[in-house]
Amino acid sequence: MIISFGCENCGRRYKVDDSRIGETAKCKDCGAEIRVPDPETHVEPQDPEAAFSPGGSQLHVHEARTKDFETAIGDEASIEAISNHIESHVGKVDVVFHELVSDLVHIDVHVVAPSEERPFYTLVTSGMSDRPMTVPDELHEHRFAELVISLPEDWTLSEDEFKDEANYWPIRLIKTLARLPHEYDTWLGFGHTVPNTVPNADPPEPYASNTGFSCALVGIPLLVDEEFCTLELPNKRINFYSIVPMYDEETEFKLEHGLDQLLNKFDKYEVCELLDLERRNVVKRRWGLF
Repeated sequence: MIISFGCENCGRRYKVDDSRIGETAKCKDCGAEIRVPDPETHVEPQDPEAAFSPGGSQLHVHEARTKDFETAIGDEASIEAISNHIESHVGKVDVVFHELVSDLVHIDVHVVAPSEERPFYTLVTSGMSDRPMTVPDELHEHRFAELVISLPEDWTLSEDEFKDEANYWPIRLIKTLARLPHEYDTWLGFGHTVPNTVPNADPPEPYASNTGFSCALVGIPLLVDEEFCTLELPNKRINFYSIVPMYDEETEFKLEHGLDQLLNKFDKYEVCELLDLERRNVVKRRWGLF
């Protein structure tokens, strides 16, 4: 007999054979430990406001922001630690785009220039981890995070060129996502998807005129060594997540079929945090014989 149950932390739904009752595993969406329950004795907690996608992921809908503007100043010790971490595992920080006026957290973007070994820009935030995110109780070690995205080596990175949103939107994206958990008392972690518009709008709009991407997937960085993905500081552990811009159809596919099915397609077409404006939509069938 097939039984259905949900992760009590994030709501992700699972269907397994009843021969696995009592087994434990890690939730594919949030990482919390889950146990296959006995349906004859288990009563699932009911959240009348919770919504789930057909693929089993809980949908988090943000209401309009209610917090007042709160000026933030960056934590110099944390900024230095993150910069040193980047230089130890990725490369020399070529430039830092400093935020002049900051709300809730001070978000800077550290840029590692292309090299022969890494022929693309690597952008890493600092400041998102100045405050803890509001995570489920069992995900205490995931309270602090920073974000990573990579750009092609011919991408224009200058203050003058940033006046054109077609050049600036990837930087705006990671800065917006870095601030989002603190604006809405929520969290970002592996497998989360965030549409372009907050509060959520349907359908989300593309980030700029030069792209069809309208949503972002929070993932594991694939273009760095494994040691880069966490930074242990005396008072916190910082997790580094990649940001992968997606097409609307890919977002819908993830909600319908689940994260694993989408990641399988990303693996097939080598989709990662390196932005490729020309990459194919992995779930949209192309016309033709081949």
